[in-house]
Amino acid sequence: MFTLTKQKKIVVFTGAGMSAESGLKTFRDTNGLWEEYRMEDVATPQAWERNKELVLRFYNERLKQVINTKPNKGHLILADLQKHFDVQIITQNVDDLHERAGSKKVLHLHGEIRKMRSSVDEELIYSIKKQEIKLGELCEKGSQLRPHIVWFGEMVPEMENAINLITQADIVITVGTSLLVYPAAGLIHYATLNAIKYLVDPGTFDDAVLQNVKHIKKVASLGLEELQKAMLSMV
Repeated sequence: MFTLTKQKKIVVFTGAGMSAESGLKTFRDTNGLWEEYRMEDVATPQAWERNKELVLRFYNERLKQVINTKPNKGHLILADLQKHFDVQIITQNVDDLHERAGSKKVLHLHGEIRKMRSSVDEELIYSIKKQEIKLGELCEKGSQLRPHIVWFGEMVPEMENAINLITQADIVITVGTSLLVYPAAGLIHYATLNAIKYLVDPGTFDDAVLQNVKHIKKVASLGLEELQKAMLSMV
């Protein structure tokens, strides 16, 4: 019988469906729109060059939504699993709901909404203190501060670290993602042949995605609750 121990390394890869139950909308919820904004107008380097004021307004609105949102049951379940296993979270989400739920190891692939960074030096990263980034607010090198977000068309600097974590996992749990947005969608393929793989999502996936993957066809909180019970029974 397969048993789990605290030393077993679990890597959880979470997408937009993880935070959707907390009330945070995704592009797919609104046919490619975020609160009436087109992705091309607010989430690309070109959009930033065209209209910094619009981009800042969009992300300041998103930031205020996140601040007023609470972790859901799924976030809390993942945090609770730390009592029993070595749990590492890799998330596509830019909110801090995993951290607020109590998860200690969280790698953000696409940046963090509660941080801002220099437009000329991506190493200069600051916490947002007043719930917004203002036009004219500059980094120490004199450039306009921008959201600490990986926009469409930009490199994903944490990808190598994420791949390294996936290759070390005994168990990989993918939650709330369509597995359509690359390069992040390809992470699951870096798991070793011996790793146990779960997919928690109510969507329909093709056979190639589900090969050697146990699919729990439920929303994040319900699927993780089912998986938590199964995993704790093996401890």
